[in-house]
Amino acid sequence: MKKQKILVTGAVGFIGFHVSKALLERGEEVIGLDNINDYYDVNLKYARLKELGIEKRIILEDKVVRGNKSELFGFIKVDLVNLKILEELFLKEKFDKVIHLAAQAGVRYSLENPHAYVQSNLVGFVNILECCRHNKIQHLVYASSSSVYGNNKKVPFSEGDRVDHPVSLYAATKKSNELMAHTYSHLYKLPTTGLRFFTVYGPWGRPDMAPMLFANAISRGEPIKVFNNGEMERDFTYIDDIVNGVVNVSDKVPIREEKYPYYRLFNIGNSRPVKLMEFISIMESALGKSVLKEMYPMQLGDVKQTYADTSDLTRITNFQSSTNLENGIRLFVKWYKDYMKYE
Repeated sequence: MKKQKILVTGAVGFIGFHVSKALLERGEEVIGLDNINDYYDVNLKYARLKELGIEKRIILEDKVVRGNKSELFGFIKVDLVNLKILEELFLKEKFDKVIHLAAQAGVRYSLENPHAYVQSNLVGFVNILECCRHNKIQHLVYASSSSVYGNNKKVPFSEGDRVDHPVSLYAATKKSNELMAHTYSHLYKLPTTGLRFFTVYGPWGRPDMAPMLFANAISRGEPIKVFNNGEMERDFTYIDDIVNGVVNVSDKVPIREEKYPYYRLFNIGNSRPVKLMEFISIMESALGKSVLKEMYPMQLGDVKQTYADTSDLTRITNFQSSTNLENGIRLFVKWYKDYMKYE
């Protein structure tokens, strides 16, 4: 397979960083794009970028810069709502494929700052679709979310399940992305694949997610907040399994002859939901400390359970989630102790 030029949006986000690394390691040319917003600690984002070979001091607004680790990686700091810069970037770089992982993340934050989600997840996404459409992109792979299933009672969640009742604005924007992508696939024969991610965790993870929040509290001897009195289950999925799925999906371009021409949608998860209290226990064991648990009611926008049926993804790409939670948490804690300098 010839070397491809791939745009990865959200390249200094958790998943985008790891996907960029994996693509570079297999010899692809990658242009990373991110606005490096301050939703969470930007120092972590700049540390990820440094791992990709680009120092903070050389970043220019709205211009691609090259790093010192690989001539195959470039980075541009730009916001997705800036259509003019995006159009110029697509015209100049002539991408083969786009892996769109940029979004305003966080379920609870969408209750506080809805406009950020509309701008990034809706306006930003239609800008990406327009650029892909007008530049003959071979395949657009984009991030959806397990949150679209809301409080569905049927488990495991399957792509054919109805997802008409989101319980957060974040989930509503992700469902909207799926509908927008379908429209562009139908009207313009733009091949698109959406991936509904299920609770991704691992090294370089987000500070607002449970693994980092719990690791911080346990390490510092502080109590943790446990919502819905611990009666939650999550399909925790290790980052390496997610990345393998994303990269393999990018190689499988939807074709005209399928049920929905040029359009696919997959769950991507571990398919082994774990009770929240068990997750906390594994984290305590990995860190060698116990933690005081403060019980709280269910939070607005949260769901009680996630559980992925990945049979469609496996059929198309041979996807297998191979990292169990104990090993995944061990690898996360190893990175955490090194990065956070905890003993």
